Amino acid sequence: QVQLVESGGGLAQPGGSLRLSCAASGFTFSNYAMSWARQAPGKGHEWLSGIYSDGSNTYYADSVKGRFTISRDNAKNTLYLQMNSLKPEDTATYYCAKGRTDVGVGEYQVDVWGQGTQVTVSS
Repeated sequence: QVQLVESGGGLAQPGGSLRLSCAASGFTFSNYAMSWARQAPGKGHEWLSGIYSDGSNTYYADSVKGRFTISRDNAKNTLYLQMNSLKPEDTATYYCAKGRTDVGVGEYQVDVWGQGTQVTVSS
């Protein structure tokens, strides 16, 4: 079955960095777009970033543009999110998600979610 497992979350200081990973299995990873989203306490899901199946196009929400970078390694079936210049408001549970198609990157274009990894930004 399709499985997405996030890792790399933890505690970071404001201005610091973290790199999240998402290990995919149960489907042909290189055929599908992938996305990252997050959910802060008491708030709804916020779509953050997406990447086409071949990595040719990437998209970002304004809240993370210029600070976060999405990438993928299709040989390793792994999705990444490099997070720099972290802010306290980035504190949330971060999820990776599989797109419905090779270019499906919007929040309504995904069909499977991982279980999430917690990121806390605090001094």
